[in-house]
This record gives sequence, C-alpha cells and structure tokens, in this order.
Amino acid sequence: MNTTAIHPLFLKSSGISTDTRKIFKNCIFFALKGENFNGNLFAQEALDKGAFKVIVDEKAFHKSTGETILVENVLVTLQQLARFHREFLSLPIISLTGSNGKTTSKELINAVLSQKFKTVATQGNLNNHIGVPLTLLAMNKETEIGIVEMGANHLGEIKMLSEIAEPDYGYITNFGKAHLEGFGSIEGVIQGKTELYQFLKKHKKKIFVNANDPNQLANSEGIESISFGTAQSDFNIKLINSMHHLLVEFNGTQIQSNLVGAYNFTNLSAAIAIGAYFKVSTEKIKAGIEGYVPSNNRSQLIVKGTNTILMDAYNANPSSMLAALENFKQAKGENKIMFLGDMLELGKEAEAEHQNIVNFLVENPFAKTFLVGSNFYKSTNSASNITQFETFDELKKELESNPLKNATILIKASRGMALERILDIL
Repeated sequence: MNTTAIHPLFLKSSGISTDTRKIFKNCIFFALKGENFNGNLFAQEALDKGAFKVIVDEKAFHKSTGETILVENVLVTLQQLARFHREFLSLPIISLTGSNGKTTSKELINAVLSQKFKTVATQGNLNNHIGVPLTLLAMNKETEIGIVEMGANHLGEIKMLSEIAEPDYGYITNFGKAHLEGFGSIEGVIQGKTELYQFLKKHKKKIFVNANDPNQLANSEGIESISFGTAQSDFNIKLINSMHHLLVEFNGTQIQSNLVGAYNFTNLSAAIAIGAYFKVSTEKIKAGIEGYVPSNNRSQLIVKGTNTILMDAYNANPSSMLAALENFKQAKGENKIMFLGDMLELGKEAEAEHQNIVNFLVENPFAKTFLVGSNFYKSTNSASNITQFETFDELKKELESNPLKNATILIKASRGMALERILDIL
C-alpha cells in the first residue's frame, strides 16, 4: 500500500505510536526496527491494546484480515507519510538546527508564537529521522505554524530531514564543536548544519540570521534573510543584565526571562525576533518569554540548602562548555564550585578538547573544580583546586565525606554522564 492510500487511514486515526507501551485507542502503530528491537514482533500486542492499524514490513506478521498493512520498509513509510501530510496541510514550518541551544531556542520560539498562533513543536529533543516525522504527523488542520527541531551527528542528515519537513523558514543557532566523532571537524559541522541553508536557498525560502555571528553571515549569502542582534539588523534586542536571570529589552520594553547564562541571550533574541517577524505584539512576546521556565537540566537555577546551583547538565561539547565557564566566571556568587563531566562523541579530538578545558581552569581558577569521567581523568592537571575522578561513584564518596555548604555551583556535562545525580548528594 502506498502513501496516498495510507494517508486517509491516518486522518481517520487518533494518531501515531511507535511504542506498544504507549498505544492509545484507534492509533496507527508503526512497527519500527532497530539494532536491538523489532517492532513487527509486537504487531498483535498493538492490535490487542486498541490500535486501529499496524504497519509491518515482515510477511510473517501481516494479517489478510486488513488489520495490518504490509510495506517494504516501515521507517521509510513513516517518513514518506510525514512528508505527504506536511504537503497536505500546507502550513508555514520553521526548522532549526545548530550545535548548541537548539531545544532551548525551539521552546522559546514556541512560547512566543503560541501567544498568537496554534502551534505544534518538537516534543523534548525528538529531532532525528524518527522524531521529525512524528512531529509533522502531530500537526493537523488547526495547526497554524509548525516548529521543527532537527539534530544531526553526520553529514547528510539535515539534508534528509529538510526534505521531509520542507521548511519555509530556517534558523541555525550556531556552529560549535559538537559531534566531532561523526562530523570529523568544525568544518564538517558547518557543512552539515548548513545543509538547512542549502535547502532553503534551493527552494527560495527564508532564514533567520544572528547578525553577530560571522559564520552565519558568511554561509547565508544569497539567501533571503531576516536578521537580529545589532542596531543595523531587522530586529535589535539589547542585553540589560546577565548576572542573574537574563533581562533584555525590545521595542522599549524590558523582558525578564527565567534563563541564566549570557549564552542564552542569543536564544532569547532569536525567539523575540521570530515572534516580531510573525507580528506577535511586544506585550505577547514579553508574556511568552516571561512565562517560559526551563526544565530537563537546561539552564536551571536551583537552591538546595545553603547552595545555589546552576544546573546545565543536559548536554555539553567544547563550545558550550567554554561558554558556560566564561559565564560562571562573570556570574555573582561566593565560593564558586564546579562539577564538570566528560564531553562525549568527540572522537579523536576528545583528549585535546578535554585538556583545553583543564588548561582554561588552571588559568582561570575557581574555588574548587571536580572533574569526572575517563576523559577528564586522563587530562594533565597542575592545580591543587582541581580534583579528578574516573567514575561518578568516586565523586559520590568524596561529596558524602566532605559535604559542600554556602557554595555557588555549576554542573555541566554530556547527557550520558547523568551528573544531575549530584543533586541527590548535595
């Protein structure tokens, strides 16, 4: 059965599920495969739980009674259905990618645009070859603007996701040293992320550009752009205060965010500029930004006992780590203590990039720094205020023996390090 035949069935359904633990009545279950799972094995379970149809790609699980639909490849069918549905809806879609700040920017953009429009945005960070189709298929005739986050760790992925989402507008948050294991170098990162620019240029669409980013300006030449960030740009947003929660000004109106870290200024600016471009009033932009509260260990300010904690442990790469350290260096607070965990997916650059961070810490000393993970453990350290632990359990024993009090704390690491566990010890 082809996409044009499946789409009417999708419109009759209550939505898509790819997990039998999350089956809902009248949904269509897509029996996806992975390295360690085969959704075809759960076809009958999905039907028993109330699925309307099940899409399979193995004949052994196909029923002649019409409850299942046999296709050549379930994943490809999901992606093709998402693209068909996107064209069927014909609504404006904003896609964004970048090395740092994608999810925070997406959440802020959605917070602003939803003040005026019915929006659908990527849930969490479901921004890959499965997450993007699921985001598109969550949209319906009532959706007025779609906001699609796109992630990648290899060349060609953003190109593929752009061809599925077919965005009308694009935004690249930045180009940083993320996923070097897959991209190979910072040049590879730029090449991979600008696949979004190339799609938009080819289809004569528009991009939002941070006028303070030379890489964005250089790589966006020849594409219709909406700029923000300087007095000469289309939308000028001013940073008023970054010592605590960021305070900005737009159109003579001060906007108090719930975000910490000067590096979030660009994320705020992008959301404000995109809202203004879509004619969201300044008052509603203010309401959207001020109503957004970060979660999931992203730029959260937490008070626990006598300690004030900046929790930014959702992810980390060399670019975002240095930005966090520079911000923490400038931030107010006595007895500054840091917990830094390994930065993952750096490939052959891992040793050098972790050593660069340690060198920064030696040259810019804080009260104490605790480094955890095999990469940081192997780094050369000449400072007495920097302690290295190979495992989290070793760090945990240290904290339990010597509890911290009256400290201003930064926690930063890649997601795989799960450094939010420190909160249970402090």
